[in-house]
Amino acid sequence: MFYLILSILSAALLAVAMRLSEGKINSKLSMLAINYLACMIVGVGYMGADHLIPSGEGVVPMLGMGLINGIFYVWGLVMNQKNTSLNGVVLTSVFSKMGGLLIPLAVSIVLFREDPTLVQILGFVISTVAIVMICQRGEESGSGKIYIGALVMLFAADGFGGIMAKVFREMGNPLLGDHFLFLTFLTAFVICIVIVAVKKERPGKNELFYGILIGVPNFMQARFQLLALETIPAVVVYPVRSVGTILVITLAGVLMFREKLNKKQLAALAAILVSLVLLNV
Repeated sequence: MFYLILSILSAALLAVAMRLSEGKINSKLSMLAINYLACMIVGVGYMGADHLIPSGEGVVPMLGMGLINGIFYVWGLVMNQKNTSLNGVVLTSVFSKMGGLLIPLAVSIVLFREDPTLVQILGFVISTVAIVMICQRGEESGSGKIYIGALVMLFAADGFGGIMAKVFREMGNPLLGDHFLFLTFLTAFVICIVIVAVKKERPGKNELFYGILIGVPNFMQARFQLLALETIPAVVVYPVRSVGTILVITLAGVLMFREKLNKKQLAALAAILVSLVLLNV
């Protein structure tokens, strides 16, 4: 549970750093590319310069899973941006969070035979409702039209990207966990750099600063999640991490950015607290 809490706090710090960058950067993709580069540098620190080249059992599967995970990272980013412009903030937030919750849970139950208790199922249902409620801040799509295909793509990208950590823990060599993360961020970095080059965008000092500021907690939340999955079932890790992160981010928004919550969002926070208790029973 210690690593799960650290993953939640790191994910919340990542969200706060992203919020701080709003309106201060000209190229979001450049900032994210620098973020992935920062993740790689932190990863090298954990692996050690003498162990950059992976060796031993499970190297080939690790390379494949890291490559796929990196592609999902960028795919999720692109679909998030696309849906924000097409479908508005509310639907984008709901489908992104629900994809990152429902698909990992379904795969964990069906493929890895994890069986949640009835109390945990109740907690999961409550957390699902709370996520939908907390995301409803009143923003609407500019056109009023809903693009289902784009939402489904976002749901899949965030969902399958989220489950890769569990897949690695079940099918990969745990000793290669840091290499798996390094390759994930290396893949995402290369894809972002290619897109930035095609668009002819140039990072400035703000992109550099916020990219690094985002990169450190980004790597740590992924690493702590991997460690949490070693000892805690995925049917607990994913919903607790989702609603726990939302809870911390919401509190940070109220305390740091003076955001005001409506009655529905306050009720959602109460539901999140209840779901956290039930999920850990």
